[in-house]
Amino acid sequence: MATTKEYKNFILEQLDTLSDITYKKMMGEYLLYYKGVLIGGIYDNRLLLKIVSTNKKYRLKESIPYRGAKKMYLVHDVDNKEILRSIVLDTYMGLIN
Repeated sequence: MATTKEYKNFILEQLDTLSDITYKKMMGEYLLYYKGVLIGGIYDNRLLLKIVSTNKKYRLKESIPYRGAKKMYLVHDVDNKEILRSIVLDTYMGLIN
């Protein structure tokens, strides 16, 4: 099942406090970038972020975006903009360091 445009738009609205969020459509799903760095994606109407040492403190459940892919963290609490912002920023910091 591909991600709906409505869900993608919802996630982008939830991330609107981060001005440098961009995305690329890829085979019905969406890759998410922060400041040009790939941080995760939206797969099957689920927000998944890369696993790095700086976001392990959130104790997110691991999930795979698609068969054969590496595990990523599944973000369930997408309604809380403040927590979501923190998770994205910590993910970014772990990827650039």
